[in-house]
Amino acid sequence: MSDNLNPMDGQPLSPEEIEAAAAANAADAQNDLQAQLAELQAKNAELADQYMRAKADVENARRRADEDVAKARKFGIEGFADSLLPVIDSLEAALGIQNATPEQLREGSDATLRQLNAALERNKVIAINPPAGEKFDPHHHQAISMVPADQPANTVVGVLQKGYMIADRILRPALVTVAAPK
Repeated sequence: MSDNLNPMDGQPLSPEEIEAAAAANAADAQNDLQAQLAELQAKNAELADQYMRAKADVENARRRADEDVAKARKFGIEGFADSLLPVIDSLEAALGIQNATPEQLREGSDATLRQLNAALERNKVIAINPPAGEKFDPHHHQAISMVPADQPANTVVGVLQKGYMIADRILRPALVTVAAPK
């Protein structure tokens, strides 16, 4: 009941005064709600803008990544091919010599082989050439035959063809003969 007293003189308020006060309170509440609504609408617009920008950034990053993958597939071998060009140049120069002696051909072939091996090593292609007596490893070697030998069974006796690996992946296993059990 104390809410219905005039704050100035402590007398009861008339119904018109009560109605006016209620209308003023309702108008203030409505103004507060409209201000909150406007603030929330502005925040919503800001978040929608941030979302659209983030979505565009993700799409751009995805597109750039797809382009990078396509370029890597298309030009990934460029470095390897570039390292083989001197080998081609050496072979063409050797073929251009009309009256080469066997010694010159041998020397040129050795130099070209060194260039080729260097190019492979620069590109992480490593030869698998196990020495005699090394334990047979089916992950790196392919046994062509088992032969009697004066060494422990299941060890490499000889290499018929070198193998190659790139990083930890076998490109081609070494073809080997293996010591037979006695």
